[in-house]
Order: sequence, then C-alpha cells, then structure tokens
Amino acid sequence: MARVGVVGASGYTGGELLRVLATHPDVEVTYASSREYAGKPISSVHPNLRGYYTNLKFSNVSVDEMLKRCDLIFVNTPSKVSVDITPQLLESGVRVIDLSPDFRLKNPEDYLTWYGFEHPAPDLLQKAVYGLPELHREEIRKAQLVASPGCNSTAALLSLIPAVAGGFVELDRIVVDVKVGSSEAGIKPSLGTHHPERANVMRPYEADGHRHVAEVEQELKNLLGGREVKIALVPHAVGSVRGALATSHVWLTKNITEQEVWRMYAQRYAKEPFIRIVRGAPFRYPDPKYVIGSNYTDVGFAVEGRISRAALMAAIDNLMKGAAGQAVQAMNIMLGIDERNGLNTPPLRPA
Repeated sequence: MARVGVVGASGYTGGELLRVLATHPDVEVTYASSREYAGKPISSVHPNLRGYYTNLKFSNVSVDEMLKRCDLIFVNTPSKVSVDITPQLLESGVRVIDLSPDFRLKNPEDYLTWYGFEHPAPDLLQKAVYGLPELHREEIRKAQLVASPGCNSTAALLSLIPAVAGGFVELDRIVVDVKVGSSEAGIKPSLGTHHPERANVMRPYEADGHRHVAEVEQELKNLLGGREVKIALVPHAVGSVRGALATSHVWLTKNITEQEVWRMYAQRYAKEPFIRIVRGAPFRYPDPKYVIGSNYTDVGFAVEGRISRAALMAAIDNLMKGAAGQAVQAMNIMLGIDERNGLNTPPLRPA
C-alpha cells in the first residue's frame, strides 16, 4: 500500500484528488496540506467527502512531514510554488507528480516568455516527464518527477496527436478553440470568475497567446522528431462548471476522407483505456457533458473537403483527465499497477 500526500488539497483539483484516492485500492492518503485550513477536517472544505477521511485533517505545508509520511506526493500549487518544494522532495527520494506548470516545459527560456520568471531548477526540467500517458507511458513508468499537463493542452493534444502523426495536416497553421468550464479558474473567486459574472457567458480570454500553447507545440514537435509546429490556441470561458472541449482546425495537405481519419484515430488510440472515439448519430461529436466525473476523453472529427479543412475534437472533464484523474493515471503507471485503478467510474448522466 503506497502512502501518498496532496499538497494544496483544499481547492477543486485537490478535492478531486482526494475523492479519487479515497476509494483507490492500492494507496492510502496520509497527508493533505492547506495553509488556510490547517487543523480542520477534510470534510469542512470538501463536504462530499464526509465519512471518507475521518482521521485526517489538513496540515500546514511541511516538507519534513511529507518525507516522514509519504512515498509519493501530488504537488497541486500555483505557478512558482512547486519549484521551491519539489527539489527538496526529490533529493530525499520521494516521487512527485506536479500538477502546476513549473516543470512542464523543457526550455528554461520558455518560463521567461510564458510565465514571467527565470526557472531556478533548469536541470530538473530535463528530468521531468510530461505526464500525458498517451505520449509518454514508458517514461512515466520510470520517472521520479512527472509534470502533469494543463487541461487546455490535454484536450488540444489528444485532439491533434493522430492527425499530426499521420502527416496529413499543415504544421504551420493549426488553430485550437477551447471552451472550458468555470472550475478551471480555481476555488478562489475573482471579478471574472465568481458566479454572477461567469454564469451564462461565452467569453474568450488570452486570445493573443495562451501559455498552454507552449506545451502543445513542445509535445507535437517532440512527436515529430524536432519538426516545428505552430499553434494558435484561444480558450473561452463558458457557463458550465466542469468540462473542456477543444476543437482543432487543421488544413489538409492531401485529400482524405472521414473514414481514413477514423482509421488513423482508431489505430493510434486502440489500446488507450481512457480514450473513446465518438462517431455516428445521435451524438455525432464529442461533448464534455458525457465525460463529466470521469477520466475519459471523447475524440471525434469532421472533414470539410470543400476547403481542405478538418475539425478535430476532444472533450474532457477539466478536473479529471485535465487534472486529478490524469495525475492518478500517471501515479498508477509509476507504481506498476493497472492504470485504471481508482478511475473505473463511468461518467455521470445527466450532469
């Protein structure tokens, strides 16, 4: 039984980690930190978990306590926080799954460009494994540090991987439109995210360049052995609480039918336990509504031959496959157990 801890356990993603891990057959949660709620019961912040963590309370952030009580730590913090905690954990042999952006990018200069700070541990950027199992399963298996992807980049990448690998799209103009629910903004409300301002909206943000695009370009370039890929990604805030839908618009380099596209996606994802291909009436295209509460990704596509364009779609629950669920999937791979453990729950319906 592996002993695991969650740093930053009081937010939405932290709560989802605790929810999934509560019934996981192979792990025990021995540590959950929150500066704001230290000393209080887990259920005081996450009432849905009443009865599951009766003997565990939130702790202050303490590396010493983590080292005593845990074999593996989920670090779920804002940018620039994990870079202080994670190196200390790794030095003591604790394995880390970092859900922040602090170790996702390989090039230290990209942190100045996209996050506005000089990375203090550039050596760890090369050691960190990008935690998308569909691309890096074998590297995750042996990793000491896994950098879990962002939700927008997860949806974008899973929509694009088979098409880019298949060689039938232009690589210098790919446009990704992502619609994402309010939980992406976290548990602390701001003027643009609290309910009266967020409900019923369809609002673009960071339209001049979202930081998650750096992950998408990096991983697709790696997939292609170093060939450059240029992505434009525009996220849109929508009124739902959960869910993200990426629609990637690509331009074709050759005539191709939807049947041929389907075959490429089926071949690429045939053995992936959490990817489902959506095709056929009445629900012809992916919809986040039908993955809510699960670690599944629904992918689909449409070819518009008239203008040599294809729309490639992926729907996820941003708190699950886009965050906590994917991190637990990576943990399972690291522990050498069935990667579906703790994640076999079907999506909710209606949601």
